[in-house]
Amino acid sequence: MEIKTVGVVGGGTMGNGIAHVFAKSGLQVVLVEANQAALDRGIQAISKNLEREVARNKITAQDRTSALERIQGVLDRKALARCDFVVEAVFEKYEIKQEIFRELDQICRPEIILASNTSSISITKIAANTKRPDKVIGMHFFNPVPMMKLVEIIRGLATSNETYTTTRSLAEKLAKTPVEVNDAPGFVSNRVLMPLINEAIYAVMEGVASAEAVDEVFKLGMAHPLGPLALADFIGLDVCLDIMRILHSGLGDPKYRPCPLLIKMVDAGWFGRKTGKGFYKY
Repeated sequence: MEIKTVGVVGGGTMGNGIAHVFAKSGLQVVLVEANQAALDRGIQAISKNLEREVARNKITAQDRTSALERIQGVLDRKALARCDFVVEAVFEKYEIKQEIFRELDQICRPEIILASNTSSISITKIAANTKRPDKVIGMHFFNPVPMMKLVEIIRGLATSNETYTTTRSLAEKLAKTPVEVNDAPGFVSNRVLMPLINEAIYAVMEGVASAEAVDEVFKLGMAHPLGPLALADFIGLDVCLDIMRILHSGLGDPKYRPCPLLIKMVDAGWFGRKTGKGFYKY
């Protein structure tokens, strides 16, 4: 089946980025949000990011206009019934994704693939909420989506080869580089990255070094473009904590225990860039 219209559930940072790249690649996009204010923010973010690409001569002004015209913002998920592929990109909470996939399973045609942009939650567990587990897959984009080439393609226990092949081809159409991984807590990216961030937070909590010093070590000594604590602020400390808890519960190893300082900062509402305060002030 040819994919002409793609649905994206969630218009936040990841969702609007995913809608952006689908629309820019020539696909029609149905972008769903829970309320008008959130939908407006998502569309505005897409418009702003496309304008940046125009300013950098990556696309033309007409490309920007055409991409925006291909995006339909809606508040009712029932509009996804006409989509040929759907990507869920909401909060990293299983309970929220569970409810969405149950509804998508009822709304979307039986042959439609349902993908999740989850960065750590089991695709097998998500798929179990549908009557089409063979057509459920992980499609983990990276932030900022328009710039980052990698897409982790995660197979659930029941994901079919056809579903994988279709999803991989779609990622390639977006000029992304798909990498196949199997279903495990944190997959590859966050299973390796989040313990690194967590250990960097321990180094600050235990007085080994300041946040600035930890980040300088990684930038100058390991050639990381961004230190682990600045990266944690960029990702969102609340998201980092959620992922660490998934790793800890899913793998059962104490090495994945979230740092108490991370928990304390999230409890204080210090999520990083999005709240203006984390390991740095913004």
